[in-house]
Amino acid sequence: MTDQDPRPRRTFAVISHPDAGKSTLTEALALHAHALTQAGAVHGKAGRKATVSDWMDMEKARGISITSAALQFEHADHVINLVDTPGHSDFSEDTYRVLTAVDSALMLIDAAKGLEPQTLKLFRVCAQRGLPVITVINKWDRPGLDPFALLDEIEKEIGLRPTPLTWPVGIAGDFHGVLDRRDGHFVKYTRTAGGATRAPVEHVDAARAAEIAGADWEEAVEADELLSADGADHDQASYLGGKTTPVLFASALLNFGVDQILELLVDIAPAPHATRAQDGTERAVDDDFSAFVFKVQSGMDSAHRDRLAYARVCSGVFERGMVVTHAASGKPFATKYAQAVFGRERVAVERAYPGDVIGLVNASALRVGDTIYDGEPVAFPPIESFSPEHFATASVADTGRWKQFRRGIEQLDEEGVVQVLRSDLRGDQSPVLAAVGPMQFEVVAARLEAEFRAPVRLERLGFELARQVRPDQADLVGSQRGVEVLARRDGTLLALFPDKWRLRQVQRDHPDLELGALPAGG
Repeated sequence: MTDQDPRPRRTFAVISHPDAGKSTLTEALALHAHALTQAGAVHGKAGRKATVSDWMDMEKARGISITSAALQFEHADHVINLVDTPGHSDFSEDTYRVLTAVDSALMLIDAAKGLEPQTLKLFRVCAQRGLPVITVINKWDRPGLDPFALLDEIEKEIGLRPTPLTWPVGIAGDFHGVLDRRDGHFVKYTRTAGGATRAPVEHVDAARAAEIAGADWEEAVEADELLSADGADHDQASYLGGKTTPVLFASALLNFGVDQILELLVDIAPAPHATRAQDGTERAVDDDFSAFVFKVQSGMDSAHRDRLAYARVCSGVFERGMVVTHAASGKPFATKYAQAVFGRERVAVERAYPGDVIGLVNASALRVGDTIYDGEPVAFPPIESFSPEHFATASVADTGRWKQFRRGIEQLDEEGVVQVLRSDLRGDQSPVLAAVGPMQFEVVAARLEAEFRAPVRLERLGFELARQVRPDQADLVGSQRGVEVLARRDGTLLALFPDKWRLRQVQRDHPDLELGALPAGG
């Protein structure tokens, strides 16, 4: 690779169950890296600003993340590519796409709630993808569970051995700081107003810590000794191999422990490495340029109404203006407009390196899962679509806005906001929207109205599951009572069933049918 940027990269996703504090932590990490002067999440009498990574109107109104957002900033002479993800299970497909584009994950667990259903599912996805996971026990400033109980739950439910690198000094809700198990020091925190600015951190030796924190410090020291006696110390090879998860205790809202999270990411999180191609070969980071698209997003800039394709650089050096090849079509693709992203804010990027996330503007030819490359051809595996469980027909409320409605539906389909299913019987006037979760329908309706001025009527359908069907068996399946066959944009035929009992009955009546299951979402 020529002209390589000497600064190492760390590319990771922040994932968790809803309301565990993902977007707040994202903001706090950027704040501590001096990428922000004041955190966007300001809680208290002064009101609450939307976090920089939550830019959609629905996100600001509800205080939840419903789409992934990429942030890039520098810390300790490293370039950090952080991708915040939706926590709500209705948007798990977006989270899954992000996990194809990162090298590790930072998992947040609510100290009071422990492991929740979405947390468990995300841990399993990380395991399937071989992503090392750092765990942060968040909200330690509030009443919560016993720390040993939380560790036991992680090991029992997930099978990862927790190896705490810090230990809380004081019980949940009475948080003075942490014992840093690597050097034995007390890291003492001082609160700031609403957590809007960096919390002052004081490193205190063990002798003085005993004077300051008294019995709380002694309990933390005893816990440290117990953990070491039990073999719960960090081992880098075990972490990278997906056998252990380093654990930190923090409060993202108050900016407690955030510095240590950044330091840990720089110290132990894996750097970009070779990417496996669809044919089983590997594309080394110093090979010719290559990247793959993991997200397409429109509507971020209402003034320009442009479309942004998020691409993870896998190998080589990206230079703005270079002409690359679109693997799916074999056609050249010009990259005149390329940007680095910071939530909704963007600046032109001249060069990018493996691990970086770039935004390609008005890349109408690019779809989620596409590969672009220079030099030696390569194609990375496509990103699977989840099996939808909720279905609704969409029709334009004002027939005078038909063209805008059709353009909006096509755009949202290409972005993967929902899967759009069609058939000759239904026509283009009333496509079927297929979603992992019902909140996706709300996003579709809101964006069609806001971005295309095309309000829609949505009518829920009585289907609960979908199966992939072979083209030569589509007519037979579609003739079954209560079953409908529709086509996805990529040509895949999906048979929709009202429930699992009807599916079993059709399979029993026609044992030669091949009905393939899609990856489960949610």
